[in-house]
Amino acid sequence: MDDPEIVASAIFGDWNLIVWTTFAVLVPVIFTLWCSAQRAKRCMQLKSILRKGKHEWHYTDLFSKPTYCSICTQHILQGAFCVSCGVCVDEGCIKKAEKRLKCKEITTLTTQKKVQTLHQWVRGNVPLCSYCINCKQLCGSQPKLCDYRCMWCQRTVHDDCKDRSSDKESCDFGEFRNLIIPPDYLFRVSQLPRGKSVDFEKVFDISVVPPMRALQLCSLLPCNSARVLVCGGDGTVGWVLDAIDEMKIKGHEKFIPYVAVLPIGTGNDLANSLGWGAGYAGEIPVEHILRNIMDADVVKLDRWKVQVASKRYSLRKPKVLSMNNYFSVGPDALMALNFHAQREKTPSLFSSRIINKAAYLFYGTKDCLVQECKDLSKKVQLELDGERVELPELEGIIVLNIAYWGGGCRLWEGMGDEPYPPARHYDGLLEVVGVYGSFHCAQIQVKLANPVRLGQAHTVRLILNSSRMPMQVDGEPWEQGPCTITITHKTHELMLCHVGEQTDDDDDDDDDDDEDDDSTTSEKGHSNEAEDMEEHL
Repeated sequence: MDDPEIVASAIFGDWNLIVWTTFAVLVPVIFTLWCSAQRAKRCMQLKSILRKGKHEWHYTDLFSKPTYCSICTQHILQGAFCVSCGVCVDEGCIKKAEKRLKCKEITTLTTQKKVQTLHQWVRGNVPLCSYCINCKQLCGSQPKLCDYRCMWCQRTVHDDCKDRSSDKESCDFGEFRNLIIPPDYLFRVSQLPRGKSVDFEKVFDISVVPPMRALQLCSLLPCNSARVLVCGGDGTVGWVLDAIDEMKIKGHEKFIPYVAVLPIGTGNDLANSLGWGAGYAGEIPVEHILRNIMDADVVKLDRWKVQVASKRYSLRKPKVLSMNNYFSVGPDALMALNFHAQREKTPSLFSSRIINKAAYLFYGTKDCLVQECKDLSKKVQLELDGERVELPELEGIIVLNIAYWGGGCRLWEGMGDEPYPPARHYDGLLEVVGVYGSFHCAQIQVKLANPVRLGQAHTVRLILNSSRMPMQVDGEPWEQGPCTITITHKTHELMLCHVGEQTDDDDDDDDDDDEDDDSTTSEKGHSNEAEDMEEHL
């Protein structure tokens, strides 16, 4: 028999091991959960403080460059910064900054016709490679909070040079003066007897504020002077263009803005067709984007009316949609429909452009095996400008208004080995192509195959005789029963087209030329803008 003392010692050793193992596992888990709860609590407190402040605070866990607190002047790794005036502060100095530091004033209370706007200086954290406007020497070169930057014109000045200069120097709003609305102008406009309230913001979150309400600011500016930058995907651009159509209906044609696009969606085919690129992930500085907007050409974009009339008797009016990019029936619409349904269930999973494209790849691969849209030619009739087109054995039909489709593929051109009239977004013509299936779509995207070019037309009609088929307009999918679809020209919008990219050498040369010509052109450009605004008032 075993010695009782040995047995007891073994049992005690086992329990001791279990306790210490449990302790070693549970303590880090409990500590992590406690830290997470404290962080969430701290974030809630910070949000309440940041929301109530006069500054437009944004909190960051890590600044992207060496940053110093504008209150305590200490070097900080995390904290808050104001997106309006550029002030950076430590977390513990936010309340002090609210009391001591003024933010940028977008409206100035005045009744005078001509007001001299003064520099609004903020100390420290000046942009890299910036130079003093007085001595032309490098600013911000010392590892501390030093030198000043104007909130409006973004010019910089040394501490000593600012002390020697006058505080009454006027600000001409700098390089982007033609994109800046003077603060005195907004106040004087607000005093006009318009009988309605106006939001004097310059950046609108259209998930909160409808585009029509944001575009009302254009009616307060001189005619044909407003430029709007839409940050989003093709669906967001379409939403804004629908609001512009409402402005036309209300008789505000002379206040219609020119529209530029910053592509941060998934496909971004419209932005790509207008020269703004296939996607933006923060790699281009904001200043470069604003320069591109100022240098952009104004082009027309055809907009089309898609009318869906059901063959079944119904008291409802036919569905009417607006099309900017393309309409399709078949495998690509099926991929969009499956993607849309999954995103509606779990929207948090589809917050990345790469994940979204991977989901499209998955659904496209699935359709290659299942072929849910086969025998399309037996279910659909196609008419181009009133003439019926005999369809081969296709699985999908795509009607194009722009050059790009499917996230950057020039569908009408295909491999580019056959001479065809180019696809243009302003010629009043639609390009109609067919595809044999999802695998054929993939081959076209990598330039291994050509689409089935069915023709160009001013009016396109599709007649779905039987069964239900997936359809989509500009990425918005649905499943449709027997119907007649008619696509006709609706109107055109004025868009901004980015012509091309410059090399680094060209940029340097342009910067030098801008510096040389700044003294001769800045006053002239700003005075012309001011005269237009005075005439509008």
